Amino acid sequence: MFASQNRSSQTKQALLGIAFVFTTGAAHAEVKVATFAGGCFWCVEKDFDHVPGVVKTISGYTGGQAKDPTYKTVTRGGSGHREAVQIHYDSSKVSYAELLEVFWRSVDPTDGGGQFCDRGESYTTAVFYANNAELEAVNKSKAAIEASGKLSEAIATRIEPAAKFYDAEDYHQDYYKKNPIRYNFYRLSCGRDAKVRDVW
Repeated sequence: MFASQNRSSQTKQALLGIAFVFTTGAAHAEVKVATFAGGCFWCVEKDFDHVPGVVKTISGYTGGQAKDPTYKTVTRGGSGHREAVQIHYDSSKVSYAELLEVFWRSVDPTDGGGQFCDRGESYTTAVFYANNAELEAVNKSKAAIEASGKLSEAIATRIEPAAKFYDAEDYHQDYYKKNPIRYNFYRLSCGRDAKVRDVW
């Protein structure tokens, strides 16, 4: 009887030890948020969802003064908002600097009038920094690209402090998953991937 109780106690201790390892490991994983405007937010979601360490992406509007913006009010112009995406990521698996590299190479940062077939202020590119560390990282990343001579024109992407972010309408979230045929037709006809290859 005593031997059985001892084995039971040892088993419980072992299970508690395993639970402790998983709990402490999870505690070290910090989910942070990066906010980028890269033209059509459907495409930005698609470009980042495959990045290891990205937990989720949310399409929305930010950068303007208009309250409670909608897709219609933003794309009509005058709201000051851009289509943007909040990228929630596990900072133990991917860094902010690495996300910046993905961002730069998924857009045409030299286009100050929009992105690809989508024109106007709401489709222009921007990086919204949340703190001084992010500001330093984006400035460093931008300077490295400029110094490389890779781009034939100056970078037009704006670097702005993070502002209130408004989630886009539900039908915009995960659009490329919900409507793959329409999404793929749009992306191809808009020339996004072909232009990105030309720019980079």
